[in-house]
Amino acid sequence: MADLERRIAQGRGDEPADKVLRGGRIFDLITGEMLDGDVAICGDTIVGICADYTGKEVIDVTGLILVPGFIDTHLHIESSCITPYEFDRCVAPRGVTTTICDPHEIANVIGAEGIRYFQQASRHTLMDIRVQLSSCVPSTHMETAGAELLVADLAELMGHPSGIGMAEFMNYPGVIFRDPQAMDKLRLFQGGHIDGHCPLLSGKDLNAYVAAGIRTEHEATTAEEALEKLRKGMRVLIREGSVSKDLHALQPLLTERTAPYMCLCTDDRNPLDIAEFGHLDYMIRELIAQGTPPLAAYRAATLSGAEAFGLKDRGIIAPGKRADIVAIDSLEGCHAQLVLCGGVVANDAAFAAREWIEPVGRGSVKALKVTAQDFRHSGNKTETDVIGIIEGKIITRHLFEEIAIEDGDKRPDPARDLVRIAVVERHGRNGNIATGFVRGFGMTSGAIASTVCHDHHNIACVGVDYADMALAANRLSDLEGGFVVTQGGKVLAELALPVAGLMSLASFEEVRDHLVSLRDAAKSLDVVLHEPFLQLAFLALPVIPALKITDRGMVDVTKFEIIA
Repeated sequence: MADLERRIAQGRGDEPADKVLRGGRIFDLITGEMLDGDVAICGDTIVGICADYTGKEVIDVTGLILVPGFIDTHLHIESSCITPYEFDRCVAPRGVTTTICDPHEIANVIGAEGIRYFQQASRHTLMDIRVQLSSCVPSTHMETAGAELLVADLAELMGHPSGIGMAEFMNYPGVIFRDPQAMDKLRLFQGGHIDGHCPLLSGKDLNAYVAAGIRTEHEATTAEEALEKLRKGMRVLIREGSVSKDLHALQPLLTERTAPYMCLCTDDRNPLDIAEFGHLDYMIRELIAQGTPPLAAYRAATLSGAEAFGLKDRGIIAPGKRADIVAIDSLEGCHAQLVLCGGVVANDAAFAAREWIEPVGRGSVKALKVTAQDFRHSGNKTETDVIGIIEGKIITRHLFEEIAIEDGDKRPDPARDLVRIAVVERHGRNGNIATGFVRGFGMTSGAIASTVCHDHHNIACVGVDYADMALAANRLSDLEGGFVVTQGGKVLAELALPVAGLMSLASFEEVRDHLVSLRDAAKSLDVVLHEPFLQLAFLALPVIPALKITDRGMVDVTKFEIIA
């Protein structure tokens, strides 16, 4: 029988269903009711609920609650430091069955080849990876990236089955001031989905941004900001990553009334936080614990994301919908006991059966060798711009401090929590090195360096000792990228990320263990940040206010210009 006829026959009970889930209760996200009866599945599609079915395979889910698979509406898989295959194995068992990813991290290193890698990998993972096309590579004109994607490059990548539309349009000044390249990209995706990225934008500027056809936004960090964006028709994605933690600020807005227009996303979350706390399952638990009605929390995690991104085939457990189902212990607990991705049980056998494709982006770290002297910071006035970290946020403060000039150099001053930050160009383009100051690490010795450096992914380095900074930066070339912690001329901990300097070839369990060692090493330098590595990475992103640094210098994001 053809697939259509088989689905109808199995839904009517004229032939046994391929799979039957028996004994559980469905949490209906339309009415809020708990529904009894079997769930019948034909291939990758739900064909029957609320009735008794026979099945070729019967799975006992007695005592469990069945909810739709969770949808992460915005993330960069590269920022998990693992490949799409390992990310699949890491989070699908926690109930994540759809991820809407923007591969602009790898695209900033190797261009269209990186996006094609994700498109190809999406055909083989258990979860459904939807690959948005990266809108801003590089994110601005104020950095050196490894590649550039113009409108013609994006046009060639369109039409893949994994596609939905254009990923976060970070260059919001380019939108509101009608930059020709920005206009060309917006026109290319006009009428389709365009994902937003406009931190702190409000008033008429926000009106103009939304008028461009941009539909979703994940950068709101306060309830006031999110409410204005909701009122202006944007779907607000509540974000809880390893650095950007906005859940508690936005939770009061998430009600059964607003839930159809609010979704959940992680943006950047590493395997250590996933292991210790969870992924979207953690967000659901925390929202409910903070007082969000369970119906609102689960809608935001499933149906609302499906509707926001035009995925009409999922988001509820109903006939005709994709068989993305999570069997959980309780609504409040949200601990997955069984996960089906398109009707396939997410277990070791299914993960092992996936077709593998070779990773790309090897040998991408082409930085010049640096010395301690390269990290000096000259100046002719003592008043100094300082990046002020706000833990749990990727926005920063623009601080000013008086720093003495000694022998032509402004030295780090750990007593005042003023440490050196530097960005070293690593794509082999120009050898740029920019230096500045940052407050918020609390470190008193040593250095930390990383090739995860949003979004251009040059080498970001922070430290007190210039020799340790040079050691850490040079070690990254040997590793083909990654994270390094040094102190007293020795490497204390490291993690190699040879896939474009962003992703490991190891399992997520191994990466998690390395991240534990790196975090402990950072603490030995007296670093006070919970996630110093990703926090460092975001200090180089010149589209997030207020003060950042790239390989071209300190950037006043509010003025959208490099500080002379």
